[in-house]
Amino acid sequence: MSPDDVMIVVITGLLSTACALLGSFLVLRRQALLPDAVSHAVLPGIVLIFLLTGERASLATVLGATAFGVACVAGFDWLRRTGIVGSDAALALVFPALFSMGILLISRFASGAHIDLDSAIFGDVTFAPLRTIEIAGADVPRSLVITGGATLATVLLVTLLWRPLQASTFDPDFAELGGLRGRLVSQVLLVAVAGLAVVAFDSVGAILVITFFVVPASTARLLVRRVGTMLVVAVAVGWLSAFGGQRAAVAFDTSIPGTIGLTAGALFLLALLFAPRRGLLTRRVRQMQ
Repeated sequence: MSPDDVMIVVITGLLSTACALLGSFLVLRRQALLPDAVSHAVLPGIVLIFLLTGERASLATVLGATAFGVACVAGFDWLRRTGIVGSDAALALVFPALFSMGILLISRFASGAHIDLDSAIFGDVTFAPLRTIEIAGADVPRSLVITGGATLATVLLVTLLWRPLQASTFDPDFAELGGLRGRLVSQVLLVAVAGLAVVAFDSVGAILVITFFVVPASTARLLVRRVGTMLVVAVAVGWLSAFGGQRAAVAFDTSIPGTIGLTAGALFLLALLFAPRRGLLTRRVRQMQ
């Protein structure tokens, strides 16, 4: 493996770690589509920053996108807590409205401009080792710094809020009555998901972000029962997908994000079929016996 190949695996592996930790709680809470919703809801923020600054891929763009991502999850959480609509309906009501706002802003104020959404939202992990910043006299890939910082912050967040996160995931009312601030912790989790999703979009691409939020956690849930073990297995599946997908992409000269996503899907399919307790074929064999 070349140094660039190693760097791509490290960057995507770090991203999979952060996404798997938060994504496991999203899967358990049945909110797995939230990262996909955020990827649509950030468009107005990108357009507004472009109109104000003329920049299409900068720190201001990321901050503007994050603001609308947080607005998406805040609106979703408020609608969900009213009890008038279900979680899936609340999500489907909020993010199309924000995405439509972004489309209207583009058609009305930026129709003649080329807004590079591939750069601002989707990114391209293939070129991540080439985009560097200078730190202590050394050139370091910008995506490595951003993704590493986001992963460290995620690990600290999950560690500090471990008990409240578990309690609010399985029994929100008990978490609130027991003084664990279950509602506040749930809101912190949603904001963390929005922030991580937007930061990762600019670094490595939306395909990998959505994949790593959902697929490793879903795979781990088929294999284990305990939450702590589920997080460890989800992180391991993410790293295995990153390594296997990158090597397969190089071997077959295909898209790295797409191949990593396909590898993660293949691992989920294997777990779906052969998981010790929940695998479809495993259960079929037990029934036949």
